Amino acid sequence: MTTIAALMKNIGVTAKQASAELAYASAAQKQDALIGAADAIEARTDDIIKANLLDLDYGTEKGLSPAMMDRLMLNKERILSMADGLRAVANQADPVGSVMADWTQPSGLHIQRVRTPLGVIGVIYESRPNVTADAGALCLKAGNAAILRGGSESFHSSGLIHECLVQGLGDAGLPEGAIQLVPTRDREAVGAMLTMTDYIDVIVPRGGKGLVGRVQSDARVPVFAHLEGICHIYVDASADLEKTKAVVMNAKTRRTGICGSAECLLVDKAFFETHGAPFVNELLGAGVEVRGDADIQSINGVIAAQADDFGREFLDMIIAARVVDGVTGAIAHIQEYGSNHTDCIMAEDAAAVDMFFARLDSAILMHNASTQFADGGEFGMGAEIGIATGKMHARGPVGAEQLTSFKYLVRGNGTVRS
Repeated sequence: MTTIAALMKNIGVTAKQASAELAYASAAQKQDALIGAADAIEARTDDIIKANLLDLDYGTEKGLSPAMMDRLMLNKERILSMADGLRAVANQADPVGSVMADWTQPSGLHIQRVRTPLGVIGVIYESRPNVTADAGALCLKAGNAAILRGGSESFHSSGLIHECLVQGLGDAGLPEGAIQLVPTRDREAVGAMLTMTDYIDVIVPRGGKGLVGRVQSDARVPVFAHLEGICHIYVDASADLEKTKAVVMNAKTRRTGICGSAECLLVDKAFFETHGAPFVNELLGAGVEVRGDADIQSINGVIAAQADDFGREFLDMIIAARVVDGVTGAIAHIQEYGSNHTDCIMAEDAAAVDMFFARLDSAILMHNASTQFADGGEFGMGAEIGIATGKMHARGPVGAEQLTSFKYLVRGNGTVRS
């Protein structure tokens, strides 16, 4: 019987070999592989939906929250969107080999800094089977081999999506081992991935605080951290009321289970004293549970916020809310409770916006726009592996370009150093 250690070593060896071929694969081959995979996903829509029903049954047995079940669920619309995402990545400019900088030294040396693949990327994720397609596509586009370890909940649907990716690779003449899906629910496989320094160049965790914390704690491989999406919306005294109503409602209720969902609402005291907070009433009317401070509790239907409601990722129809003393009060709150993911200011005062943008260091800062736009697809990347909240190498939506490193090409003409 094959042990997990032996299984993972075999996967690692296969990925390493595939990454060597992908490093010089043509842009046309990679594009063909992704378009072929997209076509295969569309052709197998009914099969994927049937497989997803098995995953949903498994999730129900595990007692997943409604938000997690929403992340897990695939329907025809989401599957077609997945295929569209693959085509969008396919049609992007190939980042590999692109020249980042180009100069000539007084010595006569001509130097170029060009993009190069990272090598082998391990992606560990929970629930969302679409990550199988997104992660596989982006790694391939950037010339990297991928080892994907999906959540146990999405085992069946991720398996079928992976089959479509492999079909695209084979039809394009690329090694089928370029995108591998760990074929077991055994958690020991995750532990193995975290220590595979001989085979994996970087790990990307995409999931809840528990998963990311474990990866950061146990990994011997470099990690692109994707922390909680504790996203704030600050309503400044200068905010336009109608814009604010629309943005707040969308940011909280469009999809509560994604990391770009707003989790905390901050209202400037001057705005509150003048206008109240009609957007809070609209949230309540939409079925959102609003947990507010003493000021927000003056609105009928708001319940008292507890201390741990601030700095919490609800991923549900729940939002924390409080009144703050202007933009400086909002900044102080976000600095204390935020996760450096995505934060928004609703304001018409340019000075307030400039201060918010300058003093906060979140990966994504928004002005008068829903935090639900915190997404690689919406940033024009086609898809994303995740939102990196760290500061090293990649930050914000991690697309194909962020999955490259660089090397220097130095050309001389018999040039020697004096």
